[in-house]
Amino acid sequence: MEDHRKSSHCTYDIKYHLVWITKYRKPVITGKIALRTRELIRMICQSNEVEILAGHVGSDHIHLLVSVPPHLSASKLVQYLKGNTPRKLQMEYKGSNKQFWGRHIWARGYFVASSGMCNG
Repeated sequence: MEDHRKSSHCTYDIKYHLVWITKYRKPVITGKIALRTRELIRMICQSNEVEILAGHVGSDHIHLLVSVPPHLSASKLVQYLKGNTPRKLQMEYKGSNKQFWGRHIWARGYFVASSGMCNG
């Protein structure tokens, strides 16, 4: 039970592997934008009690393995991540990658796989 997390009324072990890509798979997540994207993802996860177990910010995709509390669905977490990061990046890096500014950085959709065991 070392890997289980606890809240006031619940013990849980819910993990999601999440992957999403940039629109048209364009390699726009580089340099300062990649560092800021990683920072924003950490902030969003921390504010939602999500623990990042592993992650990778590629130039055209994001991989995350996260431990999530039971009240937060995978779709809601992805909505927070894909919705908040572009807005902040667009405000901070107005001159970069004009091909996406004013539109979306991320492609529609995402991949999610749940992982974990029940030792009941």
